[in-house]
Amino acid sequence: MLKIKKNDKIKVLSGKDAGKTGPVIQVFPETRQVVVEGLNIIKKHLRASKSGEKGRKIELAGPIAMSKVAVICPKCSKAVRVGFKVDADVKHRVCKGCEQLID
Repeated sequence: MLKIKKNDKIKVLSGKDAGKTGPVIQVFPETRQVVVEGLNIIKKHLRASKSGEKGRKIELAGPIAMSKVAVICPKCSKAVRVGFKVDADVKHRVCKGCEQLID
């Protein structure tokens, strides 16, 4: 189970977007990266698909390492570390600051 999931609100801790927040759009567990809406913008150059058409530049949100972001707890609204708690064979994510469940 990952500590960061899709639609979690996160805060970037380091890098060019440090201090900014946003929701997680996509999670890549095998490379331990997340894509955050509106952060880490990269430009992708697209070639023209037909003759007579011009090429384009598209701005996309690039992936950020999970170690550079922190989940914002919905209860205490702080950037916190996430722990786990097992209740009756069900694993839950828990805020390390206020000990409340993160769903």
